[in-house]
Amino acid sequence: MKITETAFPITEVRGQFPALNRTYKDRQVAYFDGPGGSQVVKKAIQAIAGYMEKGGANLHGTFPSSWETEEVISEARSAVADFLNVQANEVAFGANMTTLTFAIAAALGKQFNAGDEIVVTEMDHRANVDPWLMMAEDHGLKVKWIPVDTKTMELDVSKLTEIINEKTKLVAVGLASNAIGTIVDIAPIVERTKEVGALFAADAVHAAPHIVIDRDRYGIDILLCSAYKFFGPHIGIAAIKESVFESLELYKLTTSPSYYPDKLETGTQNHEGIAGIKPAIEFFEQFGEGESRRERLVSGMEKLEHYENYLAGRLRQGLAKIEKVRLWQAAEDVPKTPTIAFQVEGIEPLEVCRLLAEQYSIFTASGHFYASTLGDRLDVNGSGGWIRAGLAPYNTEEEVDRLIEAVASL
Repeated sequence: MKITETAFPITEVRGQFPALNRTYKDRQVAYFDGPGGSQVVKKAIQAIAGYMEKGGANLHGTFPSSWETEEVISEARSAVADFLNVQANEVAFGANMTTLTFAIAAALGKQFNAGDEIVVTEMDHRANVDPWLMMAEDHGLKVKWIPVDTKTMELDVSKLTEIINEKTKLVAVGLASNAIGTIVDIAPIVERTKEVGALFAADAVHAAPHIVIDRDRYGIDILLCSAYKFFGPHIGIAAIKESVFESLELYKLTTSPSYYPDKLETGTQNHEGIAGIKPAIEFFEQFGEGESRRERLVSGMEKLEHYENYLAGRLRQGLAKIEKVRLWQAAEDVPKTPTIAFQVEGIEPLEVCRLLAEQYSIFTASGHFYASTLGDRLDVNGSGGWIRAGLAPYNTEEEVDRLIEAVASL
């Protein structure tokens, strides 16, 4: 059964996001830019401010503010562990997913030899491509690509046995496209990766706010995401399988810890930001049921996902009826995040976004969203890329209808 606002606690949800009170041009703002960074839940904001107000400190001190900082980090790791179904000691934090991936790639490269191969995809955000390409260039590795089927807008896995072979050492795939929303069926890719004994790295930045993630059940060795995509602060998160983490020879200061996960956390961390991670994850948990936090997170996310998908369906159907609108999406039976990419004939995407903001107080974004290879393959980069509208649990039916009407009026 579809979840509408009648069955979904939308008032309770919206009351937890102070940014939703913002107005622009004398009208309440409608945020559809969540794929680029969601609004932050109030309890996360309070946790960030609360940490700073109490007095922050660095680690390993003999005084309360130092102990409290260590507790904040420990609690954040524990929350992330339940969120991704990993061990707390496998969770590391950093400036962002991109920075963490560069550090991991630099360390992994030491384990590979000239002539070895790595595999990336044409659908991915560059953060799950370029760090691996640079590693390959530094160590003389060969790069292979899993192509995009431009008709189905899915990855073409028909030649996996050729692309992933005995020389393959690493396969990097995004769990969902941050541009067109396609949720990737990684099962056959992981299966082939494991057959040849390679590592599997997954970019879950776009997927984490929308689908339940179980790293070990998926067969992922290196998983990365970012809290600012799921109602928290700008903190990157890496969840690396213990055996892989232990083997990484990371670039770090000689005096920094040599044990994991700390060895990936170079320099003093953003402790106040880390304080906001647990409340962001608890946002999902409050809507769930179960004995454990993991159970509550899973059921809570499923409830939010149903609502988001209902809104996304409403938006897709509305936009599809507008004569000069082209939707860029996989077939109806292909799972997708509530992220809608489209173009309006005769108007550049950037101008569409400007008009939506200035005339209707609707915030959307345009471009290739760092999925530049996908933009090239679908031939949209030359025309300004896509207009991207992303749904979050705080969006409403009224906002969706407002966006449809606004686009139609253009």
